[in-house]
Amino acid sequence: MSASIRLSVSDGIAHLTFARPSRLNAFDFAMGDAYRDACREATSSGARAIVLDAEGPAFCAGGDVLAMAAAGVTGAEVTRAARVIHEGLATLVDSPVPVVAAVRGAVAGGGIGLMLAADHVVAAPTLRIAGRYADVGLTPDLGVSTLLARAIGERRALAVLLTGVELDAATALAWGAVEEVADDPEARAVTIARAWADGPHHALGQAKRLVRAGASRPWRDSLDDEAATIGAAYDGAEARDRIAAFADSHGERGGAR
Repeated sequence: MSASIRLSVSDGIAHLTFARPSRLNAFDFAMGDAYRDACREATSSGARAIVLDAEGPAFCAGGDVLAMAAAGVTGAEVTRAARVIHEGLATLVDSPVPVVAAVRGAVAGGGIGLMLAADHVVAAPTLRIAGRYADVGLTPDLGVSTLLARAIGERRALAVLLTGVELDAATALAWGAVEEVADDPEARAVTIARAWADGPHHALGQAKRLVRAGASRPWRDSLDDEAATIGAAYDGAEARDRIAAFADSHGERGGAR
């Protein structure tokens, strides 16, 4: 794996870190390959939660356009690189393992998609989100055209991508691009991941899967999936133990799920 991506797994939590701070964690081709491989390893490792973060003052400045221009790469090579990173993104989004991201500083271009592939985002007060694609005559990639619109709405996503609107931490929180702002986002992200890993991780993972899948299929298909999934969960040990404890604590008063 490239030195620009670090992955460790311990006590049920996978920790994936962008480690190219001298370039604001901008992706070159080797980093893209390493990211795809790390996403595959993290989601197949048996981890019950994933923490995504980055070294240095910025989360990710997108693609390393300067390095690509200096190397004289072709559009076909850029397409191939984007597709490799897309494989990693899809692995995280499609996996039932919940992902929490800790972000600070610049999140630009494709970095926005990498951030929004997480299921919960904790931002530092220094956060700044910017499209930047049009500045260099390029178009959105890394899921930005869909994930950003789902998070903040189509009109606001267009404002970011077409008119250069930038989001600070407070605006990102108000618009729904992030879920929390914290002085130490990395510590907060680990706390969230620990709660997931120690909690009913099967139920949490299936909740993530249902929500993510529902964005791209007919509503009735989601209803069918929900019905089958809750029935399977009800028969599982995770729910059985919790339902028994719930019944013991409520006696004859009952309660709704």
